[in-house]
Amino acid sequence: MFEAWGHIIHRRRRLVLAISGAVLVASVVVLFTGGRITVPVVHGTESERGVAWMRDDMREPPGARLTVVFSHRTLEVDAPEFRDAVERITNRLRRDPHVAFVRTPFELPALMAGAFVSPDRHHVVVMATVRHDLGTARAYYDSLRRSLDGGTLEVHVSGPLQFMHDLDRSLARDLQRGEFISIPLALIVLLLVFGSLVAAAVPVGVGGLAVAGAVAGVLLLSRGIDVTQYCLNVVTLVGTSVAIDYSLFMVSRFRDELADGRDVETAVARTMATAGRAVLFSGLAVGIGLAGLLFYRGTHLQALGLAGTLVVTLAVIYAMTFVPALLSALGPRIDALRVRRASVRADGGLWRRVATAVMRRPLLVLLPSLAFTIVLAVPFVRLRMVMASADMLPRAAESRRANDLLREHFPRLAANRVVALARFPGSPLTPDHVRESFGYSRRLASLPGVERVDSPVDLDDSLDAEGYAQLHALPADARPPGMDDVMRELAGSHTVLFAVSTSHANGTDAVRALVDRVRAVPGPRGAEIAVTGVAAIDLDNLRTFRRLTPYAIGFILCATLVILFALLRSVLLPLKAVAMNFLSIGASFGALVWVFQDGHLAHWLRFEPGPIEPTLPVVLFCAVFGLSMDYEVLMLSRMKEEFDRTGDNTQAVADGLERTGRLITSAAAIMVAVFVAFAMADVVFLKAMGIGMAIAVTLDATIVRVLIVPATMRLLGRWNWWAPGRAR
Repeated sequence: MFEAWGHIIHRRRRLVLAISGAVLVASVVVLFTGGRITVPVVHGTESERGVAWMRDDMREPPGARLTVVFSHRTLEVDAPEFRDAVERITNRLRRDPHVAFVRTPFELPALMAGAFVSPDRHHVVVMATVRHDLGTARAYYDSLRRSLDGGTLEVHVSGPLQFMHDLDRSLARDLQRGEFISIPLALIVLLLVFGSLVAAAVPVGVGGLAVAGAVAGVLLLSRGIDVTQYCLNVVTLVGTSVAIDYSLFMVSRFRDELADGRDVETAVARTMATAGRAVLFSGLAVGIGLAGLLFYRGTHLQALGLAGTLVVTLAVIYAMTFVPALLSALGPRIDALRVRRASVRADGGLWRRVATAVMRRPLLVLLPSLAFTIVLAVPFVRLRMVMASADMLPRAAESRRANDLLREHFPRLAANRVVALARFPGSPLTPDHVRESFGYSRRLASLPGVERVDSPVDLDDSLDAEGYAQLHALPADARPPGMDDVMRELAGSHTVLFAVSTSHANGTDAVRALVDRVRAVPGPRGAEIAVTGVAAIDLDNLRTFRRLTPYAIGFILCATLVILFALLRSVLLPLKAVAMNFLSIGASFGALVWVFQDGHLAHWLRFEPGPIEPTLPVVLFCAVFGLSMDYEVLMLSRMKEEFDRTGDNTQAVADGLERTGRLITSAAAIMVAVFVAFAMADVVFLKAMGIGMAIAVTLDATIVRVLIVPATMRLLGRWNWWAPGRAR
């Protein structure tokens, strides 16, 4: 079937090349029109329900709040110049149609204003809220942020909107930097492999085609589903590497066939029957790994799974159509513009010696190799995870600098808060509901680890439940000054907010235990409770990922086993391949914890150590599992070729290693070049993703595929190729 397809492509090569060109033009058009990039959200959790209540029922949409820090090195807050500068800027904000509310300390009672002025009197905080959610507000935030500048004061902005703005800009810069570095590095490796500019340019060009098409596809998907900026970075990271690798396999086999004296059409057909078959099964394996992300329903990982599957699919399609059509058109000119002499074949030399050594002493090779990978995996047991925050950004990012200022000068405002919401069927401020809320607030305040509770029944320590019932029953003109400003944040038409402050840091076991304790407290009678806030969102997201991960892993394992059995017609080899993948993934995870959580190499890689972002292990597992199968498929398919031809397991394993070892290490070198380029990113998530994948591929292509796999196959002998007759 594959050989026949090769003949068809050769005869229709001009049509295939024309269609590929048209697809490229359409992709470029979509790239220029852009798409809709959204904020990562995990739907269906209690914390997400609480955010929805705040958005729909409170008069301030909390997700689009800005915390603006005004500073001056010499002027104090009481100086007329300082106050005038703040008021000029805040008046501009109030006139902006996108801004719903602005609150300055100059408008608050003295008791409340103190929290918004730093102890040294050189910094002041202003709160502003826009009228829209994060996704909508991101479109106009640039102009809104510019309206805050232009005065004598230093201005720093914090909050979710500024964080997403900084994250988007950092990811876009990282994407450009990664492409700028990875493509030249990949071209250099290909030149070393092929020695010809034309042969080296083909895989790089195919990588560009696949990534352009995939990014265009993701932008089209973004008009119907939630797609985050991460999707574009991961698509580029994975797409560039697999597209170049698949083209490398095809070009290498085509040159082998030409070297055997075959004409161009036969060489293309034989390339499709061998390397093309391996590429298809390899693409299925990689696609299955990334498709595991589709099981994370209700999360942004689902879109990432679609995007990753799309780019791998395009890489396979181009490898099965555009590459053979281009090889047919080039023929022997594939070796044109030679810059160095490079051997077409992999006979003799290093790989023959490696194969001979492994076949001669399989146990001596296997045991230390296994021990080495297991030792690398050990740090993974210390894994700690916490959701992304401004601390993952470089120190130059504005939201990072603003957060540092808040922690230094406004500890009360920067305090970690668990937010409990009580939703009543009617008004939350009736006397009965106020009395119930008073009791609920006192139960929350009595919990271990709680420093204070801010709510409509915590405004004055001298009042009891009856006093608060009377206070909230007063008409608007009889209430204390500033009370309406406070109530705007703490109560809606049906909902009351209880902000539980704690000194526990996000991501710690202590704050997660506090979230569970807050959720266990009985709420006011007749009210529905939802607990949210950064700590609660972090905990809910982590539990969602843990709940869905077994389904994703189960799907990946079962589908991979079926695909490998269809390719190899063996029972043991698919099981062994899966076990080898777990070895390389475990080792890369251990190295990831050792580097990013423990902080080794932090100075050289320019990051600050800390817990791992929860989506990173998930994405890394799905991506690396598929990419590791790349080399397994290539090596085992070549070994099966030799076994079918000779019937000798030892010779088949040795010849397969000898003929694919050079190609696998070359392909791995290209992948590592791409991943290392992205390891230079400013955003820690992308840096860790690049380094984690580089480590996994390096181990997989050296220790695992070159030593452990051949050694185990030598020990298993003919059992490698056993399958029941009907199943075979």
